[in-house]
Amino acid sequence: MNDTFSAALAEIGPRLKRARAQRGVTLAELAEATGISKSTLSRLEAGQRKPSLELLLPIAAAHRIPLDKLVDVPQIGDPRVRLQPRKVNGRTVLPLTQHPGSLQAWKVIIPVDQSMPEPKTHEGYEWLYVLAGRLRLVLGDHDIVLGTGEAAEFDTRLPHWFGSTGHHPVEILSILGRQGERMHVRAKPKT
Repeated sequence: MNDTFSAALAEIGPRLKRARAQRGVTLAELAEATGISKSTLSRLEAGQRKPSLELLLPIAAAHRIPLDKLVDVPQIGDPRVRLQPRKVNGRTVLPLTQHPGSLQAWKVIIPVDQSMPEPKTHEGYEWLYVLAGRLRLVLGDHDIVLGTGEAAEFDTRLPHWFGSTGHHPVEILSILGRQGERMHVRAKPKT
């Protein structure tokens, strides 16, 4: 058993005791409500008895607490997607995909202090969608500002840079096709 699960199991006893205390219930009252002996409940709360579903389910029902809240199950997540934000060049970046060779998606939060353009080029095709704030996009000879709900798409071989307008942070979704893949729009609104 790994350390994460061992730590989660070790916390169950104190969590059981806190839940009982918050409800103002005695061990005898909980024993009567669950059909579990008072000594077993006491040992569970003290960490001297290993918790099992047969014991935890009636306790969770008696406290009217979902089992996952009582146990505080560690987050496992999808191993293919690393949903841990990280800092990249002063920006907070949350990868939304991890499929090599295909489109890559990120949620990016760009701070106010990143408003000095440094255009770069690389292989690919990119789409930007502004979730909140105002995004400054320098694309070749163009210098434009996109607001919430606006989007841009461009070939990344064109010198480009995007960042905050300098007044507020900006949150965006960025989708990049590293080999120049383009999005295939199958449902377009009628104009």
